Amino acid sequence: MSDKCIFCKVADHELPSRVIYENDDFMVLLDQFPSSLGHTLVIPKLHFENIFDIPEDTAANLQRLVVKAARALSKSLGTSSINILQNNGSLAGQTVFHYHVHLIPRYDGDSVKFGWSAAKPAAEEFDACAEKVTASFNASN
Repeated sequence: MSDKCIFCKVADHELPSRVIYENDDFMVLLDQFPSSLGHTLVIPKLHFENIFDIPEDTAANLQRLVVKAARALSKSLGTSSINILQNNGSLAGQTVFHYHVHLIPRYDGDSVKFGWSAAKPAAEEFDACAEKVTASFNASN
């Protein structure tokens, strides 16, 4: 059995998939285990585990395909509502460790649910968080 992840196998055409679009760098395909009709994935063909590994230019090009795919899904399936989801790490719900973006068309009465309880940090904790993230962000630019 190959060590390649499942999306690398899909990208190499070693596994069957319902490809909507493909170029040298990316694939857009229907999810084999959809949350709703039209649930689509956009994946880079090269293996990047998550957002922390993918180069910014690759991510920017992938995002352009996400927009194009969202518009195609909306037009073809007649829905103007869609969730765009991208998980990083097991605590965030990532189960396939190959960077990918989910596009989940939404329909009236569907059973897809997302949600969380809002955190309520103290003002001091909130301010300290903002300072740390701002410093890190500015150091990376």
